[in-house]
Amino acid sequence: MLRPTLVLALAVIAAPAFAQSEKEVSCGHQADLAAAIAKARLDGVRERDLPAELAKVATWPKQYADVAIPVFAPFIYEQQRSELKKSDLRQSTFDQCMSLN
Repeated sequence: MLRPTLVLALAVIAAPAFAQSEKEVSCGHQADLAAAIAKARLDGVRERDLPAELAKVATWPKQYADVAIPVFAPFIYEQQRSELKKSDLRQSTFDQCMSLN
């Protein structure tokens, strides 16, 4: 009788930890992708060539690129290069993602 209760209690306690870990991984992929887009912008890659260029260095699953490039790229490419050089886009993207519910 005690064992099933203990297992259930551990599962309930551990579930948020697993969910948090998955969120951290997902936010990490998004942050890596945002940083790669910013680097491509600084390296002079044209926005229309971005998907092909990022595919060469991708460390994230393809579905992240399919969704995030159209969302992140216009914003990043609107920024002045001097502003991109000053900001840590990877860290700010990660922090913003982690703050969402």
